[in-house]
Amino acid sequence: MSTARQALGRRGEALAADKLVSLGHQVVARNYRCPAGELDLVTRCAAAWVFVEVRTRRGRTRGTPEESLTPRKRRHLVAAAQSYLQAHALDDVPWRIDLVAVEFAPDGALLRVDVIENAVTG
Repeated sequence: MSTARQALGRRGEALAADKLVSLGHQVVARNYRCPAGELDLVTRCAAAWVFVEVRTRRGRTRGTPEESLTPRKRRHLVAAAQSYLQAHALDDVPWRIDLVAVEFAPDGALLRVDVIENAVTG
């Protein structure tokens, strides 16, 4: 992955975390990795554990951030969330997987940071 692409991803994740905190989330973990995949953010919102996938795009030549969430990635997110819950002994807690879509204009101006609750179901 190119340095510019990594920087764009880090910027998107930081904006997503800020947005979620402003909505009452507490960030518990960032970039949680397990054999099933990676979770960009793990947060708590009220009693629910929220596993967050951040999709960041500059321009729409490759589609919107939402369109980039493939069925394969959805399966990996569910498996990674279940792995996190098991690893942290979080049996019978309410949880969900949200998507944060971060979109920049081709010139780098921020266009939007949208939170989509329950974007992935397992």
